[in-house]
Amino acid sequence: MLADDNLDAVEILTPHTLHEQMVVDAARAGKHIALQKPMTTSLDSADRMLAAAGAAGIVLRVTDNYVFYPPIAMARKMIDDGVIGTPTNLRIKMISGGSGGWDVPASAWEWRLEENAAGRGMQTFDHGHHLWATAWFLLGDVERVAAWIDSVDGIIDSPAVIIWKYRKGVRYGMCEYAHAAGMNIPSKYYANDEWLEITGTRGIIAINRCTGNIKAGPGLSFFDGSGWRDSPEIETDWAEGFAGATRNFIDAIRGQARPLLSGEQGRAILKLNLAIARSSRLRREVFVDELDAAYPGLFAWKKRRQERKAALPPKSFLSRIGLGKKDTGYAGRARELTEGLLQRFHPDAVKEWQVAIGLHLLADGDVPESRYSIFIDHGNANIVEGNLPENAELVVRVPSGTWAAILLGNKRIETAFLQGKLKLDGKAEHGLKLRDAFGI
Repeated sequence: MLADDNLDAVEILTPHTLHEQMVVDAARAGKHIALQKPMTTSLDSADRMLAAAGAAGIVLRVTDNYVFYPPIAMARKMIDDGVIGTPTNLRIKMISGGSGGWDVPASAWEWRLEENAAGRGMQTFDHGHHLWATAWFLLGDVERVAAWIDSVDGIIDSPAVIIWKYRKGVRYGMCEYAHAAGMNIPSKYYANDEWLEITGTRGIIAINRCTGNIKAGPGLSFFDGSGWRDSPEIETDWAEGFAGATRNFIDAIRGQARPLLSGEQGRAILKLNLAIARSSRLRREVFVDELDAAYPGLFAWKKRRQERKAALPPKSFLSRIGLGKKDTGYAGRARELTEGLLQRFHPDAVKEWQVAIGLHLLADGDVPESRYSIFIDHGNANIVEGNLPENAELVVRVPSGTWAAILLGNKRIETAFLQGKLKLDGKAEHGLKLRDAFGI
């Protein structure tokens, strides 16, 4: 088949353990490849596949229909458009039943049981790829995971709970697996269903079903603080994800689109998948990047040690209670550091925020008092010296030296508050956003 010059592409739909050699052979024959998920069973295997595809200059795409499922694709667009503000949490529920959906012959389960016996569960590894790809697609790369994977019958790897922290921002995810052996799942496809919830600083997106039809009503709903709004017109047939994935593969071959998932992205999801299994097996939190390390356990130990050291308070007890080095020595730098705040501004952290804040730096030593107006408007910031804003929702009053020590990282803003040196007049909750906006 691969010797046929009229053949442009192949789709590989075999068990995971057979993927590598088929990909290498197809790549060497110059055929573009759509590869079923997960792409293989180890990162070394994935690297060999990527090398073969790169040398041949062909498209290697790991097929995942969920990222093309219309409600999930719409949720991604809503997140990108800022509809729910800054996303902070993702929750996924996956439930499988004892009956429902299409008939699957026993022979189709045989190879999956072999995979399960090798530690690659049918739910959390095989089907899990869809959920981890969705988690990545919606909110980005994952930094670390913690997983508890159990079984009620010794075969199906469920119930399970997996939690993770994203690399960027303060974002967390959770996935809950449940297996209801006595339940019928209404579905045209497999006897399982999933629903998702994405929470942001301004709203919530709910994806009400995926594979099956447990939940009636629209496929996607949005809560904006005043009530739920539905999207009844969105297509919710699970097959639409496969159609979208196929169109993407054809467009990628024609050079009209980037493949999704690309081979590199497929490897990243595989690494997350393997990290989840490793976490459950070792009964500890796993850093996703430790799977690429020569000594994973040492990598994780060093990361935890670095984090513990970073979280430690100042070594001096006196400095912690405010009786050590006087903050006044920093007062001369307060103006320079305040003017430099704009260079530390993080617009993504407060892109939906519109507020006026006053900063009153009190006289400290030989440094006279000064006043500033801080304006933040939907991801833009401006600082004006001279007066406090008339419409300030919050006024921060702090000695110049203490403020400079905070900006230099020599004093925590919480410590200054507890010592009574930093006072907030107005809506104190804006102080937390101010800290996020400028990294203080």
